[in-house]
Amino acid sequence: MPTTFAVLGDGAWGTALALLLERKPSHRVRLWSARADNAALLREYRENLHLLPGVKIPETILLTSDSQEALAGADYCISAIPTVYLRSTLQRIRHELGRPVEVPVISVTKGIENGTFLRPSELITELLQAPRVAVLSGPSHAEEVSRGMPCSVTAASTEMELALAVQRHFQSERFRVYTNLDPLGVELAGALKNVIGIAAGACEGLGFGDNALSALITRGLAEMTRFGVALGADAATFAGLAGLGDLITTCISKHGRNRSVGYRLARGESLDDILGSMNMVAEGVSTARAVHARAEQMRLDMPITRAIYCVLYENLNPREAVQELMLRSPKGERWPG
Repeated sequence: MPTTFAVLGDGAWGTALALLLERKPSHRVRLWSARADNAALLREYRENLHLLPGVKIPETILLTSDSQEALAGADYCISAIPTVYLRSTLQRIRHELGRPVEVPVISVTKGIENGTFLRPSELITELLQAPRVAVLSGPSHAEEVSRGMPCSVTAASTEMELALAVQRHFQSERFRVYTNLDPLGVELAGALKNVIGIAAGACEGLGFGDNALSALITRGLAEMTRFGVALGADAATFAGLAGLGDLITTCISKHGRNRSVGYRLARGESLDDILGSMNMVAEGVSTARAVHARAEQMRLDMPITRAIYCVLYENLNPREAVQELMLRSPKGERWPG
């Protein structure tokens, strides 16, 4: 019997994963769009024109804006909905279905909800009442995965059986999947690295060199690890693909949306103008607010996150933010101190 996947979210990453899964003959894939006009465009052109131009979507992938059609008889559900839209979209899906989602859900969203500080997997559990949730994360730009370029990621769940199932279905000769029993750490790493990515873009926009970027990545990783461990995550997770691996990609890649935000801020553009011109969501912008608020509540030292928060929401000049970071009181290097 074929295995059927319902991919919720027709953004770049949702589309790329639909393409990845469809390449296995034993898989059947449905790609759900939140908007009917988006689904119609995808059906007409068989291509995600704005986000993945030039990458054809095979006829074997069902394209729909009907959540019941997408989920009917599915064996797995993949949630690829940006965090800022996740609650409202899941509420809509649950209302349309009229029942809980009864199959495992694999979350590929990287972010944290403002106000509640809920992770995507927690929102899925709460709103869809899914019986089992796994997380798939790591350095994985959709632009590359959709074109079959090599990539390695982490499948995380508190149930090894589910993590192994995700590994089995997603792994291929171009997409390697490792398992992990720390979904908390994997999700926090995937969210936190986007904040550091904004800082990396600002470094480039200010004309800084390799020394500054290397220091930022190193100290950013320490900051991510410190925060995650304080919330109960495993420190080792942050040294893996979901942590260090994704952090490097986010900080150096031309595809990085968060890096682009930081670069443009440092070049003098306003945040409103930057976000208004983007056709994809830069998750780090909202994550910076959520993490800064929680760090303040916990009295946890998060200097890079605090600096990015002040640049984004308190109009601190990026060059002044760097100066404040450099002139902090001297300290010894500890890990993850």
